[in-house]
Amino acid sequence: MLIPAFTLITFFSSVGFCKLYEDVADLPSLKYDFVIVGGGTAGPVVANHLTEDSSVSVLVLEAGPPNVGVLDVQVSFLTHGVANNGVAYSWMVNIEHIAPRYHRLEPPTRSSIIRDARYILGGCSSQNGMVYTRGAAEDFDRYAKLTGDEVWWWNQIFPYFLKNERWVEPADRHDTEGKYNPGVHGTDGPIQVSLSRFTWSELKDHVIQTTNELPDDFPFNLDMNPGKPLGIGSVQYTIGDGGRSSSATGYFMPDVLQRLNLHVLLHAQVSKLINPTQTGIVPTESIAFQGVEFKYGSSLFVAEASKEIILSAGVIGTPQILMNSGIGDHIALEALGISTVLNLLSIGKNASEHSFCAMSWAVNSNQTLESITRNPTRYNEAFAEWNRSRTGPFVNSPSSETHVGWLQLSDNSSVFNRHPDPLPGPDAPHFEILFERNHMYGQSDQPADPFAAPLIDIGLFSNEFDALALTEGIQLALKFVSAPTWNGYLGVPTVDLTSMSPAERTTHIRANSGPGYHVVGTAGMSPQRAQYGWIPT
Repeated sequence: MLIPAFTLITFFSSVGFCKLYEDVADLPSLKYDFVIVGGGTAGPVVANHLTEDSSVSVLVLEAGPPNVGVLDVQVSFLTHGVANNGVAYSWMVNIEHIAPRYHRLEPPTRSSIIRDARYILGGCSSQNGMVYTRGAAEDFDRYAKLTGDEVWWWNQIFPYFLKNERWVEPADRHDTEGKYNPGVHGTDGPIQVSLSRFTWSELKDHVIQTTNELPDDFPFNLDMNPGKPLGIGSVQYTIGDGGRSSSATGYFMPDVLQRLNLHVLLHAQVSKLINPTQTGIVPTESIAFQGVEFKYGSSLFVAEASKEIILSAGVIGTPQILMNSGIGDHIALEALGISTVLNLLSIGKNASEHSFCAMSWAVNSNQTLESITRNPTRYNEAFAEWNRSRTGPFVNSPSSETHVGWLQLSDNSSVFNRHPDPLPGPDAPHFEILFERNHMYGQSDQPADPFAAPLIDIGLFSNEFDALALTEGIQLALKFVSAPTWNGYLGVPTVDLTSMSPAERTTHIRANSGPGYHVVGTAGMSPQRAQYGWIPT
């Protein structure tokens, strides 16, 4: 890393660990009212609110290290450093991509990807690209309809978005008028949100001008976060005070960690729930666990919960822990030598991921990331500026999107001749286009070892709709850069997609796409007494 040693010394001198325990021997007790498994994106939120009641005791078990003192976590620009450090800050997970060919006579292709899941206090919120997006209101309304639970309606969820958020001005104090809607943002929450905090004018100007030149295809959207994201608009980030704002920084503030009823143990990897008991007449609906088994160092320990165990181990860890505990498909469990406690077929199933395909061009500009990352002098100057005043290019995410487009397939798309439209309503997008200064853009199996990395099939392109829709998305991206404003700015593309037929583009996409690192679906919600899912609401 191109950072002078003295700046590291200056930074680390202010680190304090408050009530974060890094040795199980220092933990005052192993008996609590609530035990929260996972100190990632959601765990600190739950722990914060539970311990507002001083009569309640809470233990958080986090497998990773602390977030404080990690430069790559605090400095927004350096986040790729922490993501690429698989040994210190990541779980290594085996993801299998099994993609069927479009021609039904051809066999499927299989590839294996070693992927990291976040392994640090704050989880993904301590290592992600920090883009702040709430999604489409119609998606939340669909959740409410699916589960029969009215709390998921957008108008019920929206106040919690405001409660969570604290909008802050960009570090460079540039004028933000006309770039967001202040009426849909919170001002008093723990998570800081802002626009891009260091502006690179050239790409931004071309993107906005395209919305003027091609407004029917690419309408300007002042703000993506009121529940109607369609269009082209500015990216909002969870960045404040010149650095990352995460669940760890926002919900585990020093005053919260000083609460006598909150204990957070780091380096503690939970393997399974223990001591199941039947609490009702029908065992399949009335199993309760009293504790969790976790590993610290080479030894196993048990933490007991008198009221509730809250699983917040993420899309990978949560089903893995449940399967280790005997909850899952009894056939799969028996094959691993695990006794079935509760036969739930959905455990470890339905892992899904969206695909990602990049497009890139040479540009007639020196406003690129490479102007910093490939120039040691400029790199160190930029870091020194951040260290001195929390300003400059290091306040931004390294992905450096200035704008984003949430777009739909056209109503007359040929895709709909073969597949129904999966959208929940007219205001939800099919795909996303990111604009960057350096480029443009199934199920899980459990190994017998409870601490081994699980095997996951994300089913990338297993649904033909995804590949066909992405092909049309590429076509729409090409139309975007055909606007007159890009003349003289864009040079030669890395791959000439304009000369390809739609079928050739689909083949290119299948060969050159990858996962978007946003796996979802393994803890699916369902209505009460449904025959699918495993979290009744």
